[in-house]
Amino acid sequence: MSNRAAPGPPTMQASLSDALAAAALRDKPDLLPQGRLSPVSPLVNSKIPTPCSSSGSSGSAPRAAPAVSAPGFAPRRGDYGEGLVTSDPSLAAAGGYRCSGPFPLIYTSCPGAGGSSSSATSALTSAFPAGNICPSGRVATTPPVPMPRAVRRDVLRSGAGNYGHGSVVRSRCSGSGAVAASEDQPSSVRMSTASADAEDIRRAGNEQYKNGCFEDALRLYDRALVICPDSAACRANRAAALIGLNRLGEAVRECEEAVRLDPSYGRAHHRLASLQIRLGRTADARKQICMAGLQPDIAELHKLEAVEKHVGRFVDARKIGNWKSALRECNAAIAAGADSCAMLFASRAEALLHINQLDEADLAISRASKLDFSSSCTQDMMFSGFQANSYLYYVHAQIDIAFGRFDGALSLLEKARRIDSGNIEVMSMLNNVKSVSQARSLGNELFHSGKFAEACLAYGEGLKHHPANPVLYCNRAACMFKLGQWEKSIEDCNEALKIQPNYWKALLRRAASYGKIEQWEDSVNDYEVLRKELPGDTEVAEAHFHALVALRSSRGEDVSNMKFGGEVETLVGMEQFQMATTLPGISVVHFMAPLNQQCCNISPFVDGLCTRYPSVNFLKVDITANPAVTQLENVKTVPTFKIYKDGTRVLEMICPSHQLLESSLRQLEV
Repeated sequence: MSNRAAPGPPTMQASLSDALAAAALRDKPDLLPQGRLSPVSPLVNSKIPTPCSSSGSSGSAPRAAPAVSAPGFAPRRGDYGEGLVTSDPSLAAAGGYRCSGPFPLIYTSCPGAGGSSSSATSALTSAFPAGNICPSGRVATTPPVPMPRAVRRDVLRSGAGNYGHGSVVRSRCSGSGAVAASEDQPSSVRMSTASADAEDIRRAGNEQYKNGCFEDALRLYDRALVICPDSAACRANRAAALIGLNRLGEAVRECEEAVRLDPSYGRAHHRLASLQIRLGRTADARKQICMAGLQPDIAELHKLEAVEKHVGRFVDARKIGNWKSALRECNAAIAAGADSCAMLFASRAEALLHINQLDEADLAISRASKLDFSSSCTQDMMFSGFQANSYLYYVHAQIDIAFGRFDGALSLLEKARRIDSGNIEVMSMLNNVKSVSQARSLGNELFHSGKFAEACLAYGEGLKHHPANPVLYCNRAACMFKLGQWEKSIEDCNEALKIQPNYWKALLRRAASYGKIEQWEDSVNDYEVLRKELPGDTEVAEAHFHALVALRSSRGEDVSNMKFGGEVETLVGMEQFQMATTLPGISVVHFMAPLNQQCCNISPFVDGLCTRYPSVNFLKVDITANPAVTQLENVKTVPTFKIYKDGTRVLEMICPSHQLLESSLRQLEV
């Protein structure tokens, strides 16, 4: 009978001691062969302890330790348990804890809530092993300690690196969720996402800028400025990205902020000067280039001098009304470097208006209006005697008047007056436009009332205030036409067309007036121009046809077979074919076969052409019913089109496309 006292509840130390003793009874060497070490997969620190796979595991996922064996029972062969190591001094001093062999014990660091870690203060339940602790692999393990339930923030990589079984990479957390860098971004961009260093983010932005990715660069510079809002370098770089996006007004403001933050920042001064030259702010640009203590940029200085020279010459030419010279100097100033100056594009529009290039003037003023003219000029900036903003409205109003947009012109001149109330040109133009608008409104009312003579007088009053208005000339020509004064109508149309050469309303009235005095050749010429401008207008096509018939009749030609409009005529027999192809004007002969799919597909299109081109004769020949005509014309493929003009064949097309057929017909018709 044993003299020992009855055993009480087994302590954790006793259980571990007995388990280790039982393992020692097995006749398996404790030491690994020399040179063979237990693999250990180091992990980066994490708030949640993550066991890595041991050398005996089949994967990288953790598995629960088996239950502790009872005293005197060894674990089954092949169970590679993971021993538990603690940093508690009291437990470390217990007799049951030993490790055979020369290898040191391995501790895992368990970071606390604040992110710091210390193995010396870790609780027993927080210490987890990495790899096999005891070389024999025969150590019984403690009961499994429940893992705290938390969201895993580790991503297991493929393990291609030389750092263990798989690479555990911590995902970055920001706010409520993890932010993962896009795999298709450059490496520098991914690093900048994780970095809180504004300089690293700025460098990543520079890389995107060099690659021409200005939007991406701008986003990175914005992120850097959130971290460091007083960075002059970030402001200057952001300005460069904005220039790449053609947002020059914003770029100016960024450069101004950069030089405010760092007055000695030479590159920001030079960039600001370059922007001011492009925007036409030459006085401000000179201040930046000649800033005391800074080395001037010689290239920008030469550019500035060239722009100033051409702008000065433009102002001189404008004063004396030399609009061709004014246009030349304007173009030269834009080419010299002021390529985004709204005032110069407005100046160009004014010069084009005065040399009667209205369409080009309209395009130029539209471009000037789209530019950021608030950045091109300041409130106190003067341009050719105007306060800068008012000049843009003044020129735009002149062009609107020329096109008959009187309401828009009045609105623009009111804006110019509010900005520059003391300008004589603005006030004079405003009064003139009011008078012209009233005269036109009165003339229109009288014309619609059938009072054509009174309407002529009203339009004449408007021309006294604005003698270069094509709309008033054209309206008065319409009154003269109604009064039967054909020659005067032609004269007013000529005046309107001198100012606006492609004014089709004036051209139409002149063609009709020529017809009234039987100047058929001039009438046909005007109608041919109109057919090009208005290809789908059937009224113009019919008027052209009748003028052409009258012209040929006046020359003694046979016009009995000429007809306008109708359907595609079917030809039967040689005699009918020869008669049709000798008609005056244009005749289109469609050689076809009823069962041919291509002929069936193109026939509806030919019917449409017959409607759109009523002055053209459209004919069709069935090759199966007219073998003699087919043989004479040597037609072997259908559909075939042959076009005749005044009895002479001028064009032959085999299986043409719709576009080719119509374009060829349009060219021949006019």
